[in-house]
Amino acid sequence: MRTKIVAGNWKMNNEKTETSSLIYALNSQGDFGSTRVIIAPSYVHLAQAVSLTVDTEIEVAAQNMHEATSGAYTGEVSPAMLSSIGIQTVILGHSERRAYFGENDATLAKKVTNALDHDMDVIFCFGEELEDRKSGNHFEVVKSQISNTLFELKSAAWSKIVLAYEPVWAIGTGETASPEQAQEMHAFIRNLVQEQYNGSLANQVSILYGGSVKPGNAQEIFSKQDVDGGLIGGAALSAADFTTIIKSI
Repeated sequence: MRTKIVAGNWKMNNEKTETSSLIYALNSQGDFGSTRVIIAPSYVHLAQAVSLTVDTEIEVAAQNMHEATSGAYTGEVSPAMLSSIGIQTVILGHSERRAYFGENDATLAKKVTNALDHDMDVIFCFGEELEDRKSGNHFEVVKSQISNTLFELKSAAWSKIVLAYEPVWAIGTGETASPEQAQEMHAFIRNLVQEQYNGSLANQVSILYGGSVKPGNAQEIFSKQDVDGGLIGGAALSAADFTTIIKSI
């Protein structure tokens, strides 16, 4: 049975006190069952978040990392630095990193390899722009983003990979892919993995949906066969909303 996952990407939000308050509120929500719950605060609060989630059901992830192990990369963070403070998961390939910071498939392939070399789990993001969807090119765009970065990995590496489909046109816009559109793409993605590797591996990899998931639509989206959870943005900044989404699985 595939792992159900709800991950909250806090992006560039919450200073120190707000970070603590949100984590305390999440910790007070009780049992999340078998769902894997992950939060991704900003770099400067990661160590704080790790200390506040010890012996809880909540994991802490980083929002990004550099493709090199060390060196003269001012302002960047390496996987060894993250591991040293207890971070075992990193989000890579988010649409905002691709759009605003020029990250491409070649760079992301290096980042994925570097993360795996440091025994980190990777939540790998990908998804099409609105123009790709309107032109009917969305399947090819997603196929290219996945195959160019992940399909050189050996089968064993996929135990550390979580896929996150995020239609870029549905992030922060208030628009959401319909549950049927999400299922269609998730099934396509799973089939890609099956064709490249095998059915057993494809059936084991968790595929998250990320695109304006809210308490009001989470249950319907998560009910789809190939949707294994969500990568949540704005709604993850509210303990009540995030908890409702988690419990919607």
